[in-house]
Amino acid sequence: MKKTAWLAFCFLGFIWGSNFIFVKWAAEYITPAQITLLRVVFGFLPVFLFALSRGELRWSHARHVHHFAVMALVATALYYFAFAKGTALLPSSIAGMLSGAIPLFTFVCAFLFLREERITATKAVGVALGFLGVLLIAQPWSVGGDIEMAGVAWMIAGTFSVGCSFVYARKFVNPLKLPAAALTTYQIGIAMLLLFMVIPVEGIGAVFADDRAWIGLVIGLGLCGTGLAYVAYYHIVENLGALAASSVTYIPPVVALVIGVVFVGEAIQLIGYLAMCLILAGVALLQFGSRKVAPEVEPDAGVGLAPAGKAP
Repeated sequence: MKKTAWLAFCFLGFIWGSNFIFVKWAAEYITPAQITLLRVVFGFLPVFLFALSRGELRWSHARHVHHFAVMALVATALYYFAFAKGTALLPSSIAGMLSGAIPLFTFVCAFLFLREERITATKAVGVALGFLGVLLIAQPWSVGGDIEMAGVAWMIAGTFSVGCSFVYARKFVNPLKLPAAALTTYQIGIAMLLLFMVIPVEGIGAVFADDRAWIGLVIGLGLCGTGLAYVAYYHIVENLGALAASSVTYIPPVVALVIGVVFVGEAIQLIGYLAMCLILAGVALLQFGSRKVAPEVEPDAGVGLAPAGKAP
C-alpha cells in the first residue's frame, strides 16, 4: 500500500500544480465564478462515491450541518473562487507560486485565533521568509509592472480563507470525530448547492466549445484536481502519515512554474524564482519547527478537512 501511496503523492503534486493552467484555459470562455461552480460539481461525484463505498455517510450527521455549511463556504466556495479569480488575472506560474503560501497563512490564522501555536525562532524565520517571497512576487513598488495586484490580492484572500477554515475545523469540526471522507463530501456538496444559488449559469456552456478548455476544467480541475485529489490525499495520510502528506505542499508551485514557463511560454524574472524559493523555504521551516514541538499525528487520528486547505 505504501507504493500506491507514493504514486498518489506524485499524482497529487502534479494535478494540483496543473490546476492553474486549467483555470487559465477555462477563463477565456467563462467567468471565475462559473469555473468554481463546474469545478465543484464535477469534483463532488468522486468524493461522494468514495465516502459511499466506505459506508461513512450517516443521516445522523445532519445535526452538524451548520458546521459543514461554514466549511463549505470558507474552505471550498470562497477559496476556489478567489483562486480562480486570481489565476485569471495572473500568469499561471505566478498564481501557482503564490498558492505555496497556504501553510503560512494557515499558521498565522491558527496563531491569531486559536492561540495554540507556539512562536519559535524557527517558525518566525519561516513566516518572515515566506511573506518576503510573496512580497517579491507582488512587487508593489513597481509602477506599471507585469504583475496584476488585484490578482495577487485574490490569491492572498484565497489562502486566508483556507487558513480560517483550518482554525474553524480544528475548533468545531475535528472534535466531532466524524470520518474525513464524509466531512469532505458534506463540505463539497453543500458548497455546490450554495454556488448554484448565487452563480448565473447563462453562457456557462461556452467552455465546451473548446476541447482543451472543457477537458482541463471537467477532468483536470474537477474530477482529478478536486474529487480524486481528496481520495488520494486520504490514501497518503492513511499509509504514510499526516506529516508526509503535508509535504506535498512543495510540489504544486514547482509544477505550475514548469508548466507556465516551459510549456506555455510565460516569462518569469529572476526575482520570481527567488520568491518561490523563499516561500518554499518558509514552509519548510514552519514544518520543521512544528515537528520539534509536537509528534506526528497518527494516520487514523483524522485531520478534519485538511485536504481543503491543501488543494490549490
